[in-house]
Amino acid sequence: MAPPLGPADPQNAVRIGLRLSPLTDLYYHLMNGSWWLLIGVLGLAYMLANLIFAGLYMLQTDGIASASGSFADAFAFSVQTLSTIGYGTLSPISGPVHTIVAFEAMVGLLGTAIATGLVFAKFARPRAKVMFSDTMLVYRRDGRPVLVFRVGNARGNEIIEASLRVSSLVPEITSEGEQMRRLVDLRLLRSTTPMFAMTWTVIHELDEQSPLRDYDEQRLREEGVRFIVSLTGIDATFSQTVHARHIYDHSHVLWWRRFVDVVGSTDDGRLVIDYRRFHDTVAVGEDGTPGTD
Repeated sequence: MAPPLGPADPQNAVRIGLRLSPLTDLYYHLMNGSWWLLIGVLGLAYMLANLIFAGLYMLQTDGIASASGSFADAFAFSVQTLSTIGYGTLSPISGPVHTIVAFEAMVGLLGTAIATGLVFAKFARPRAKVMFSDTMLVYRRDGRPVLVFRVGNARGNEIIEASLRVSSLVPEITSEGEQMRRLVDLRLLRSTTPMFAMTWTVIHELDEQSPLRDYDEQRLREEGVRFIVSLTGIDATFSQTVHARHIYDHSHVLWWRRFVDVVGSTDDGRLVIDYRRFHDTVAVGEDGTPGTD
């Protein structure tokens, strides 16, 4: 089995000459990050705001009723104010503290609105849960060489009007000697499906029209060819467009192997998909006959 792509992923590229700041694209990072990242950022912002306002309250320690003048009391008063709890024990009794309380209450309202919007946006955003096979395979199918990989819907719903594109990133030298990498589309036997609910075997024939017709295992490795897979469709549950993508490089291409069958049926006729064997392959001969591992 080939290793994960890792550094070859464009998202892991080192970008030089761009002024990138996590704060300027904070919403983007929070939406694409994990739930733990969102919870951590909101929790950190909440604690930081309370620490700042507690420090302001410490400028006039006698401005809070029933407070001992300690930072702990100032912090507790800030938490109650920012969260609009108001237990009734701690309360402002001076003009400056009343002013700070008014400002903190506004910050609390804005913070609640922002946090609610972020959580709702993340909940409401559908994501496709699509499995891509660990490898791409080259073998003969119906007497013709093909490049094959497999995708599976790992969520129990359907993706309607799913379409899939595969592009190959290959090096090219122009007639003027300029070296570049060019994306070429690979023609698929079937690039769309009205309902993607289980698995989908994606096939590209390595015929005379294929841009990979002259490639063998050694040339793929020497030129560092990569394959970019993009899947789009409409989530049947949310009725919104979902996307999934995957990248293979030359090390993920295995020659003269094919995928094992993962679709079966029960005694009463129901379909069975064994995702435990989704990535499993078996050896075949160059003529397509069964081989030995």
